[in-house]
Amino acid sequence: MRTGLARSVTTLAAAVALVAGSASGASGEQTRTEPDMTGVRAALLRVTEAGAPGAFAVIRDHRAPGVDRSLSVGDADLAGTPMSGDARFRVGSNTKMFTAVIVMRLAEQGRIDLDKPLRDYLPAGTLPENWPITARQVLEHRAGVYDHINDLLERSGEETTAAFEQRIRNTVYEPQDLVALSVKHGLQYTPGTAYAYSNTGFVLLALAAEHLTGRPYAELLRRQIFEPLGLRATSFTVPGKSIAGRHITGYLTHDDRRAPLLDATEQTASWIWSAGGIVSSSLDLDRFLTALLAGSAGGLVSDDSLRQMTTVLPTGTPTIAYGLGIRQISLSCGTVLGHGGIVQGYQSQAFSMPGGRRTVVVFANASNNGAVTEGLMGALEPAFCGKPPAAAPRHTRVGDPGEAHAIPAVEDARI
Repeated sequence: MRTGLARSVTTLAAAVALVAGSASGASGEQTRTEPDMTGVRAALLRVTEAGAPGAFAVIRDHRAPGVDRSLSVGDADLAGTPMSGDARFRVGSNTKMFTAVIVMRLAEQGRIDLDKPLRDYLPAGTLPENWPITARQVLEHRAGVYDHINDLLERSGEETTAAFEQRIRNTVYEPQDLVALSVKHGLQYTPGTAYAYSNTGFVLLALAAEHLTGRPYAELLRRQIFEPLGLRATSFTVPGKSIAGRHITGYLTHDDRRAPLLDATEQTASWIWSAGGIVSSSLDLDRFLTALLAGSAGGLVSDDSLRQMTTVLPTGTPTIAYGLGIRQISLSCGTVLGHGGIVQGYQSQAFSMPGGRRTVVVFANASNNGAVTEGLMGALEPAFCGKPPAAAPRHTRVGDPGEAHAIPAVEDARI
């Protein structure tokens, strides 16, 4: 049973070397495939054509470093600063992978049982006594917990105007208040019987981690993940509104597409807290994913914890499944693991082949735009799988008749 902090960057370097020296059938074959940068560029151009000022893709292959690629299109802000793949941005729900690591480490230490009622690990009164939900069900989005952001963002169409300015940008929410918004709706179904994405569940997990350790969530992240891995561009600044250092400006697309983009960079992010409040960079996300998917060798979680995290269940969305804080997407050349994130003004996808052999981070600085989301998803296939065989059958979707192996946008607009 591990009780110490994650090992240092030297351990991560050893994990990368281990990944580079391993071979595992189809996954190994996929690693040797060069990215189809023409296909990646086409996907990113669809993102900017859909209304995002800019987009980028960063590909890092830890077995064949010569395959590394970085491609940016468009601008990092409306002033015309060129987009850059190494600047900081809000990662949104990619934060859930970090929160899941904290929880799995607590489980390894015997401080939380993933299959016992979560209420036993929370401050008294946080959840009703008759709620049987477990941490495992919450990590899987199968606990039946109502998502509080439905109340805050008003999915009916107010997200980019009144809701953002009145309830999101400057408001500071306490995590317990977010949970209370959810609890008043009651459980949405019998826990364990269905999949329904819930940000509130990951707020509950961080509250449990704070209660069990007596440490703030931000400190747990810093001491157990950021500092040991040397993630110098990664921080959890909630409820601070600004992004320090060189960063990309994020823009909300108005519901009225004729209105100009709204600069949403400065916001407290307290409405999403441990479900989406981290700021990072593509290179730090690569380092984190590589360490996580290396299991014990990566110093974040044990091999058994990684096995549990990557044991996935269907979501109801074709080609997409979900484990414990980790999403799996099926591509033409195999499966990739990671997450995606949308927070006002920003959206990204961060995925890796099993074992962390190749990571891909794609990003756009616009949200509230489904076409931007689909463009980013469309960059994953050419980035991981390369060019399709000349005689391969092509699959089409409405509005994009030429694209092969289309990945549907994830079921929740904020991923």
